[in-house]
Amino acid sequence: MDAAFTEEQHEIRRTLRELLVKRCGPDEVKSAVRTPAGYDTELWQQLAGRLGLPGLALPTAYGGVGCGPTELALACEETGRAVLPSPLIATAALAAPLLLALGSERQRSALLPALAAGELTATLAVPGGQLATALALTGPNDGGWAGGGRAGGIQARRVAREGAAAAARDGGRAVGGGWRLYGEAGQVLNGHTADVLVVAAHTGGFARSRTLLFLVRAEGGSAARTSAESGVPGLLRTRQTAMDETRPQARLELREVPAELLGEGDGEGEGDAAAVVRALAETGVTAATALAAEAVGAADTALARTVAHVQQRVQFGRPIGSFQAVQHRLADLYVRVQAARSAAYYAAWSAGGGPSAPEREGAAEPGVGALALAQALETLREVAAEAVQLHGGIGFTWEHEAHLYFKRAACDELLLGPVHRLRARAAEEAGLFPDGAGERGGSGEPGGVPAPGRTAATVEV
Repeated sequence: MDAAFTEEQHEIRRTLRELLVKRCGPDEVKSAVRTPAGYDTELWQQLAGRLGLPGLALPTAYGGVGCGPTELALACEETGRAVLPSPLIATAALAAPLLLALGSERQRSALLPALAAGELTATLAVPGGQLATALALTGPNDGGWAGGGRAGGIQARRVAREGAAAAARDGGRAVGGGWRLYGEAGQVLNGHTADVLVVAAHTGGFARSRTLLFLVRAEGGSAARTSAESGVPGLLRTRQTAMDETRPQARLELREVPAELLGEGDGEGEGDAAAVVRALAETGVTAATALAAEAVGAADTALARTVAHVQQRVQFGRPIGSFQAVQHRLADLYVRVQAARSAAYYAAWSAGGGPSAPEREGAAEPGVGALALAQALETLREVAAEAVQLHGGIGFTWEHEAHLYFKRAACDELLLGPVHRLRARAAEEAGLFPDGAGERGGSGEPGGVPAPGRTAATVEV
């Protein structure tokens, strides 16, 4: 195994870091998140056009750069350093892999080149705040997380061809497949501006219950439209108030929204649901790797700025960084950051099948993505908390940059955690609990992991 990065990978990192240092300081971040889009659209176009950032992991046949999860993770580490508000994770780590894995050739050719060029943005909409479950990061994704039965979640139903034609005559969009979506999804990353929505919806009722993915095209969504001007009949998009403004989220309300089935066929076959489950799980590995690298970048910068502060802050006639207690705390954080970085890099290498085996892309080791994400999120949380503490009085003010990292740590864990469930899922996938002791709820402890000194058989439920 060759763990060294190539010159091309180093160049991606250097170029992106130089650009973000010039264009994305703490003040620029705070200004960008308060725009209608929630990010600097001009900077995003520059990142897409100059560096091909959203197309890093897409094949060249679809306008991408032709790299893999490792390069995407390196880019995310640099965007994490700047706490960059952008649709990168939603577009490149969530929606694009699903389009590539499940989309028909027509859908890929129509959407992926535009996504790679930054002309369109996309996101994944999962109802009920079940994004982590849908991606198989905190539990198996073969249940009814998209809304089972006749109510709840997002429901999809077929309409007759005549109905679709009538909708087209009335000004609606007659899309292939004749599907309509009804329901609601919250906590959708960049959902208020995404041009392409990949929506997970339940269909089949009780008899043939299954979850499929659908495309809702809302071109022009990123052009600072209001929530009422989504461009799609029946679709209402509202930006939600989130503690971490650098990770904008939205609530989607769908009322008989015309949609197109993602992939070939009419969606009636049982094999489609199994393919969706596999594709979501594989996308979960890519997304976890990218988010882990992003958290490592944020933690590294927060630690560096804290070290710089304690070297300058004088107390009792000497810099506080000269006190042994402070040095021990910073040394512990440094070790944790390096360990999290190693875990994130290994997860990226594993997701790509290793640099010497590109044909194995997606064949990641079981649980490696969830484990790397758990370690990175926990590290960022601890580094951010120590940064607030060691900055003293100014660190406790919302205006100080330390809170950018604190909010990112807290909200990312709420979105994709908690950490103990990520670890429990990784242990389950790795086969550490062959008798089912590690399954969620199987031991009576959070995430199914017995407390120290207690076996699964003795835990009281």
